[in-house]
Amino acid sequence: MHQGVIFALLAAALFGASTPFAKLLVGQVSPVMLAALLYLGSGVGLSLWYGLLRLRRGNQGAAGGLRKTDLPWLAAAILSGGIAGPVLLMFGLAQTPASSASLLLNMEGVLTAALAWFVFKENFDRRIALGMLAIVLAGVLLSWQQMPQFGLPWGPLAILAACLCWAIDNNLTRRISASDALQIAALKGLVAGLVNLALALLLGASLPATASIGAAALIGFGGYGLSLVLFVLALRHLGSARTGAYFSAAPFIGAAISLLLLHDAVGGLFWLAAALMALGIWLHLTERHQHAHTHEEIEHGHRHSHDLHHQHEHDFAWDGREPHSHPHRHLPISHSHAHYPDIHHRHSH
Repeated sequence: MHQGVIFALLAAALFGASTPFAKLLVGQVSPVMLAALLYLGSGVGLSLWYGLLRLRRGNQGAAGGLRKTDLPWLAAAILSGGIAGPVLLMFGLAQTPASSASLLLNMEGVLTAALAWFVFKENFDRRIALGMLAIVLAGVLLSWQQMPQFGLPWGPLAILAACLCWAIDNNLTRRISASDALQIAALKGLVAGLVNLALALLLGASLPATASIGAAALIGFGGYGLSLVLFVLALRHLGSARTGAYFSAAPFIGAAISLLLLHDAVGGLFWLAAALMALGIWLHLTERHQHAHTHEEIEHGHRHSHDLHHQHEHDFAWDGREPHSHPHRHLPISHSHAHYPDIHHRHSH
């Protein structure tokens, strides 16, 4: 299986499992405070990990790190996905069964793909479009299931708004995905956590019991921290739309845990939506994209091995270990092979 697919599926598993566990804390912690604690758990845990790696690697720990030109993209991604997104999700969870909320989160992949295709011009074909259509129909069914007799389904709408925020975040993060994934995720967690904490305190929320803080931090470290590191690595290998498609496995994991742990009541629409989403994911998993293409000259830095796309010399004493990370230049090359829109294949068609 392609390395990027493994990263995306592991990220999906961690994030999917976090939703029903976060639902358990919704009644104990205010939504904004919970969002803050989840991201602080992610940011603090990943920052400690990053610091330990820097101590171990020395100067090599900075290789592939963020550059000044990356910071505006990172700031916009944090504002959208790290601040607005989780707050909307927590409000949505307060009014929506966790199993349905978990499947509604599949809309993040659809919205990510839509922005990638029509705004950032990432390539797609009929098979990918049909898969996304199946996921959209599933989301519509789940929203309809939550429709009250009068008024709008505010819970599902809040979750869909959170998905849009994360879709914007995903496409912005794609622009800097060649940089250190651990550094990106740690900064996102710290900044988003501190901003949400300040907002929660301004709104009158108080810190919950120590046990709840610890539980939220642990959920955040796995479901928001480690998951995000893996997601950024997947963006590097697969591009935004396809990473979002594979990440669509997350809601199924969350829904399964919800049914077992929270005993949510579900009906026929739920299972029909689940089947449609499974079809959409399968269409993406079985995609194959190959054609003759040209790589323009590019210079960047990221962790790599000397494969087909990394045939370069070193201007430093190299000990022969792979993979390794350093700034390097790609010379123009034309060839044909199966590929995804990764950091080396962002070409027009």
